[in-house]
Amino acid sequence: MPSTNTFSSYGSVAKTFHWLTALLIFTALPLGWFANNLAHAIYDPSIPTTEEDLVRAVQLFSLHKTVGVTVFFVALARILWAMTQTKPGLLNADNKPEAFAAEVVHWMLYASLVLVPLTGWLHHAAAEGFAPILWPFGQNLPFVPKSPYVAEVTAGLHWLFILVLAGSLILHIAGALKHHVVDKDSTLRRMLPGRSDVPQPPDQHHSALPAVAALAIWGAVLLGGWSTGVFSDHSAAATDTAELSEVQSDWQVQEGTLSITITQLGSPVTGTFADWTAAIAFEDPSEPGLAGTVDVTIAIPSLSLGTVTDQAMGADFFDSTQFPTAQFKADLYKTDTGYEARGPLTIRDKTMDVVLPFMLDLQDNTAAMSGALELNRLDFDVGKSMPGEDSLAFVVAVSVELIAQRAE
Repeated sequence: MPSTNTFSSYGSVAKTFHWLTALLIFTALPLGWFANNLAHAIYDPSIPTTEEDLVRAVQLFSLHKTVGVTVFFVALARILWAMTQTKPGLLNADNKPEAFAAEVVHWMLYASLVLVPLTGWLHHAAAEGFAPILWPFGQNLPFVPKSPYVAEVTAGLHWLFILVLAGSLILHIAGALKHHVVDKDSTLRRMLPGRSDVPQPPDQHHSALPAVAALAIWGAVLLGGWSTGVFSDHSAAATDTAELSEVQSDWQVQEGTLSITITQLGSPVTGTFADWTAAIAFEDPSEPGLAGTVDVTIAIPSLSLGTVTDQAMGADFFDSTQFPTAQFKADLYKTDTGYEARGPLTIRDKTMDVVLPFMLDLQDNTAAMSGALELNRLDFDVGKSMPGEDSLAFVVAVSVELIAQRAE
């Protein structure tokens, strides 16, 4: 069997690409389906799940992503090879509508084989997640920021393109079976391994109309996705709650970041709270001692924690429905080496005394502050269903940075 195509048959390289792509696709799709179903069960508080379910979901997602990236590179290689080869003629070229539909489906398939894994890869790179691609080349992509909005949009595109891929596959398989069972021609046999006796197809001209039609279908798919809200910023939904009221403060926070970092299955995942307030009273003493007070209120639903945001809001974790805010009321002290905020921190219905060391840079009426501390999630009954650290580490790192201006 020759390695290259002829006008009547496919070569061994094209056949290998075809069946390898089919194997990868029919591996990736069920992996993704099972992983998604398991993830939905984990996020739904009404469905009992275990730590083992979380580990299994991560493993399935990792395999799905790894196979998907493999599909992307195999598809690119397949397309590049096809561009160098003779395109075998259609055996049903005299049936114009059927031949036109077959070519449109082929264009849809080729585009899907690139766009589905590419959008999945972009979503992975943009999201803060914990199911890695199983390879040594890193998890990020150049020019793709860690962004909930980018992750949301690419996830929507990925889902739309999966639907197009599934539809194209069904039509492609149905067409091949129709040729084999009804027409009893050699369309399917010439793609099977080994040599097959294939009659010489009639001379035919391949127009650009099928490609244009495929492009129009893609446009309709994107328009349909847009009209149904697939590209809406659902990542902002968590912050579409009642905002915290402004507070009276001797120092007004001009800008700031309050973030937490968890470690899930050995991988750090960092998230930030979009809505929090700080009432600050502070006068820098000349000697170590009491310097003021701070009262911080945090809107728990404003947390964005990558792919585990929904899980973090659940009843076993922050339980944001029942406990929508956290609070830190502390006295501020100047020490021999810096500054500390000492006081009770309340998360859920648990209160613990904590100490937040911080650095302070005072320039006239402007203060730049940065501090960090580590908490044990079990002290606040967060993640009680995971009493070990195999899935979720006990330590949660908290960091805060802000710039405040003295109120006039």
